[in-house]
Amino acid sequence: MSRLEQLIEKFCPNGVEFRYIWEVTAWDKRFNIVDDYKQKKIIKYTYYLSSDLKELVAPNGTVKILTTNKSDLWANEDDVVKTLSDGEIVCIPWGGNPIVQYYKGKFVTGDNRIATSLNVSILDNKFLYYCMQNKLEDIASFYRGSGIKHPNMSKVLDIQIPIPPLPVQNEIVRILDNFTELTVELTAELTAEFTARKKQYEYYRDSILENNDYPCKTLGELCKFVRGPFGGALKKECFKNSGYAVYEQQHAIYSKFEFRYYISEEKFNELRRFEVFPNDLIMSCSGTMGKIAIIPFDAPRGIINQALLKLTPNNNVNAKYLKYCFESSIAKQMNDNARGGAIKNVASVDVLKKIEVKLPTLSDQQRIVDILDRFDILCNDISKGLPAEIRERQKQYEYYRNKLLTFKNKNVEV
Repeated sequence: MSRLEQLIEKFCPNGVEFRYIWEVTAWDKRFNIVDDYKQKKIIKYTYYLSSDLKELVAPNGTVKILTTNKSDLWANEDDVVKTLSDGEIVCIPWGGNPIVQYYKGKFVTGDNRIATSLNVSILDNKFLYYCMQNKLEDIASFYRGSGIKHPNMSKVLDIQIPIPPLPVQNEIVRILDNFTELTVELTAELTAEFTARKKQYEYYRDSILENNDYPCKTLGELCKFVRGPFGGALKKECFKNSGYAVYEQQHAIYSKFEFRYYISEEKFNELRRFEVFPNDLIMSCSGTMGKIAIIPFDAPRGIINQALLKLTPNNNVNAKYLKYCFESSIAKQMNDNARGGAIKNVASVDVLKKIEVKLPTLSDQQRIVDILDRFDILCNDISKGLPAEIRERQKQYEYYRNKLLTFKNKNVEV
């Protein structure tokens, strides 16, 4: 029997009490949508704008800067002496992507909602952190808004968490702290390996595509080009809930073919020359330029929007080979020749057509594709290789955390 099992058997063999978060915590402000009796105590802090926090960052600082996202930033105590806080807290961001953070010591904070235990002899703050981290999916569902999302604090405070006796809480915290440390170390090692493998892959890919004696051809000789419709031909009023798909920049960037917009058959026929076909390549040509995807054979019929360029390879060009060429060198050449200020755009299709590509025979193109595919899977496929290993470690941690924090509710009859 493990030490935790012994403690549970000794202190809570018949289950534990579950309490609402509002019953056992104090927060940093009074929330308008929360009844007063649910906020017995308020502990106020000084909040910084994110732009002001950036000014406080110091290389050897000793005061934690709690941003609204995960970061490792520190400030000098002399710079924040009037706004310094000191304590053990758990926080979630007031706006943006929901995360749960824990800190004990001196800190300054951005716009976080900050909680601390009302009585640490009943609820350990680190245990509260792990409970809230375990409820992150629920907390995330309480974030609402069309732009920057904000949490519905009434629902957050109404989350129920187990409150086992303190010795049980302390043992769970010890186990999860150790597990967290091991997971972080292993993830760091896998991430370093992944980064090294990716650099190795890119070096090998570039070498195999560039350092050879194959003849050069221009993209204009290898593909037919069609730029997406301009001049208001594809306005938002045209979009439907179903029909013919509208291919967007995100499809070229991520190669994931899930669709937000559709057009009617009438509009599709009007814009027929922008239709994509299986084995066509679509390329982002504004902002994140040069990202390219191949239209799969099971993709729905549809057209490209104004942010995309369609390339239809000739019969002597393997589309996957051309995609690797873009990822190797063509995208860089495009960005070097781009025009615009903050948001870059392709200089012109004519400039793009003049870019040269080394072109082996079709059989050699396929051989190169087969080699690079195997290497690409190892480095980049999130379901295989190192990325999958990293994800599995995180899932394993989450599984054991959930298991450790699952208790029988002694107030609920079975």
